[in-house]
Amino acid sequence: MSEGDIRLEGLVKNYGDVVAVDGIDLHIPSGEFFTMLGPSGCGKTTTLRMIAGFERPTEGEILLDGVDMSSTPPHKRRVNTVFQNYALFTHMTVAENVGFGLRYQKVGKDEAMQRVRAVMEMVQISELGERRTSELSGGQQQRVALARALVLEAPVLLLDEPLGALDARLRLDLQVELKRIQEQLEVTFIYVTHDQDEALTMSDRVAVMKGGKIEQCDVPQKLYEEPNTAFVANFLGSANLLSVEAKAAGAGCDVILGNFTLKSDSKPEQAGVGTAMIRPEYVKLEPHGSEGENRVPGMVEEVVYMGFHQDVRVRLANGDLVRADVPNDGDSPEYEQGNAVAVHLRAANLRVLDDYPDEAADDTADDADTAAV
Repeated sequence: MSEGDIRLEGLVKNYGDVVAVDGIDLHIPSGEFFTMLGPSGCGKTTTLRMIAGFERPTEGEILLDGVDMSSTPPHKRRVNTVFQNYALFTHMTVAENVGFGLRYQKVGKDEAMQRVRAVMEMVQISELGERRTSELSGGQQQRVALARALVLEAPVLLLDEPLGALDARLRLDLQVELKRIQEQLEVTFIYVTHDQDEALTMSDRVAVMKGGKIEQCDVPQKLYEEPNTAFVANFLGSANLLSVEAKAAGAGCDVILGNFTLKSDSKPEQAGVGTAMIRPEYVKLEPHGSEGENRVPGMVEEVVYMGFHQDVRVRLANGDLVRADVPNDGDSPEYEQGNAVAVHLRAANLRVLDDYPDEAADDTADDADTAAV
């Protein structure tokens, strides 16, 4: 077994009557960049803290390379953590910060200096070695915190929203850097975030969490293209949610939307009243009167300019409002309020979810509340 293999088995954490983590079973293979994604209070940070040893599970096991470390104190676990606030020593230089943890390992002075130089070069802060951390920018401090964890050469690195305090452009740059470093070292990264872009950009797999449970776990593309629930659909990007009735039909299903019967290539767990989802970028607007499968008449209610694209909001003939993402590429027609259109909801992209309608509504409301916070 390669080093850095993590298994969570029946993991539970209670705080009095509050269940923060509710029976998680999860396998994170060695060398994977794994992300736990979800809103505040979903249990992702508590799970990370239990892996780190800062919290003890109420029930369950945490296995590192097959050995249960649920009762092992943090300093004896072969994992390291990078926190959102970095927790750097302001009275020390960058090099002293990076090498601090090596004081407690049986590492000679020459080897320690070599490891510090190597990891500082890897995270591109070699020229900052003699500077105080208080003199650094937020992005530079983040790199110092990462180097301080990496220099200890633990097989598992835990990252608790480490980019949360940075501006948007810098976050994007460092997302690419983190993935490059993880692939170079082949270390297991377990990353916690509420930012969907971070999860989609860096991860080999993502676990979307809600209410202390894993709602869905898969590779980013599968989660985005084939969400199982409205909560997952909403949390990973924008989604049009439609109340429909689904009936099995061949390899897919018929989707009844008001007086219109559409086709879907997806097959829900059970037929009946449910929720269908389609991403705004897959909603295609065509001239009014266009005919063909999965076309529904509609009227443009609002057009929002978004720079490289337009968010066109269309009221369908059955009364539902859908959003279409129209690129500003010079070829797409210009839409105005009141334009009559045909809305093409392609069968390949119209997905019937496993939620019941009331669950989907609750999930949508929860997501809206999270966004407001």
